[in-house]
Amino acid sequence: MNKPLFILASASPRRLALLQQIGRAPDQVLPTDVDETPRPNEAPGPLALRLAGDKAEAAARLHPAALILAADTVVACGRRILPKAETEKEALSCLKLLAGRRHRVYGGIVLRKADGKMLRRTVMTMVKFAPLSAQDIDAYIASGDWKGKAGGYAIQGPAGAFVSAINGSYTNVVGLCIHTTHRLLAAVDSTTNR
Repeated sequence: MNKPLFILASASPRRLALLQQIGRAPDQVLPTDVDETPRPNEAPGPLALRLAGDKAEAAARLHPAALILAADTVVACGRRILPKAETEKEALSCLKLLAGRRHRVYGGIVLRKADGKMLRRTVMTMVKFAPLSAQDIDAYIASGDWKGKAGGYAIQGPAGAFVSAINGSYTNVVGLCIHTTHRLLAAVDSTTNR
């Protein structure tokens, strides 16, 4: 039995690098374009999972018999969902809110099997930022490292210096919990190889 095409439905180079790190490089990377607007009263965890599912379905329309991995990351402070910062103003607002506080990073992971069945997982990591000075924030904004990042920062870049504590998966904050992803892929492998 031939293995199905393995597709990563993401434009994120970080997710690709994390899959390569665990020896699970996809056969194809297929960025998908879905509306990421939260629904009224939608909580952060369910939002991350819904968006990952939407990405998987968008890729499946092009490759219905493929094994498709999709993920989304949502950063929340309380119930407030932070944007993927596209402007300096958004990034500045995020950093001021996160400074000296704990926040949650939700990773939605969906693995769509070749038969159309979906395996879904949500991973939550608690992150604490140290208090930040105006100079800290200004220097980070000037770096441009925040562009397109959920919550206005990337933990694997200079903003890693802001993190005073983390509880949960570090790779979830980067963009894909590789522990959970590895287990999902292993579960599919075990059924495929029977």
